[in-house]
Amino acid sequence: MLQANHLSIGYSKKDSPTPVAEGLSFSLQKGKLTCLLGPNGVGKSTLIKTILGQLPLLSGNLSLENKAIASFSQKELAKKIAVVLTDKVNSGNLTVYQLVSLGRIPHTGWLGNLSSQDKEIVERAIQVTKIQYIRDKSLSEISDGQLQKVMIARALCQDGEILILDEPTAHLDLVNRYEIMHLLREIAIQENKAVLVVTHDLDIAIDTADVFWLMQCGFPLVHGSPEDLILEGKINLMLPDEKLVFDPENGKVQESRNWNSPLISGDPVKVKWVQNALKKSGIDFSNSQIQLSIQQNPFQIEYTNEPEKLTFISIEQLVSHLANRTVSKR
Repeated sequence: MLQANHLSIGYSKKDSPTPVAEGLSFSLQKGKLTCLLGPNGVGKSTLIKTILGQLPLLSGNLSLENKAIASFSQKELAKKIAVVLTDKVNSGNLTVYQLVSLGRIPHTGWLGNLSSQDKEIVERAIQVTKIQYIRDKSLSEISDGQLQKVMIARALCQDGEILILDEPTAHLDLVNRYEIMHLLREIAIQENKAVLVVTHDLDIAIDTADVFWLMQCGFPLVHGSPEDLILEGKINLMLPDEKLVFDPENGKVQESRNWNSPLISGDPVKVKWVQNALKKSGIDFSNSQIQLSIQQNPFQIEYTNEPEKLTFISIEQLVSHLANRTVSKR
């Protein structure tokens, strides 16, 4: 599909090229959702522009279907690679159907006369993205989450093998972020597309992606399944600040400082969230004899710190009590 070997990307000036990232090697495969992650300024957008033929590569090889990207015209690339950017759509007078059908322009030209086959492709894109119920609405009448699905449908109408999305979940609420990423996974698998998503949404990316590409300043691109990268510790390459670390046990990014928990007994799920609240509060129990016992039906936390014994009916109440005590703070 799409393949790069020792790729150097950046901006070409008259005097000398300005590389943004070097030594990039990767392969984008059909039927898989790939997520590109890395800090701001590392070159993710530059890489996308290079793949789209908008920037010349500085060195190395970048090929599509065993043919150099540079040998494709923009019209040819538009038939093979569809892209959804973060730019705001201002065509409020268009209907959803009209915007989706614009995805056929690389095949029909700007006159946009749709053949019966074109119309079938438009209908298929609307069906795949599950937006039949808003097909006749104007763009000004739909939500941001719905609009993102419409933009994905338009990209599908280009009928290319590759779909690239630049931060498609930015500015969306939690439910829509999950819906969009799971939709993209369905598209990759069911429509056999190579889907590349630039994202900072690590939690959702871990849940949905088949492959991670990790970009980091001054180092080659690292790729692999999210699970392999987590177990190998390579996921921390996207966290250049040593204050943060990815905890493979709970699947979250957290502060790398050591923290001592008090002795807590009870249901493991409730113990986990009590510990979460205590750690977040900054309370350190390294020199404490406090013991906590979590009871159920009704929920309560029995607190023992001889000779003191107390009962709390919420985690908030417990944390408030401890915060007012003389317990060592970080």
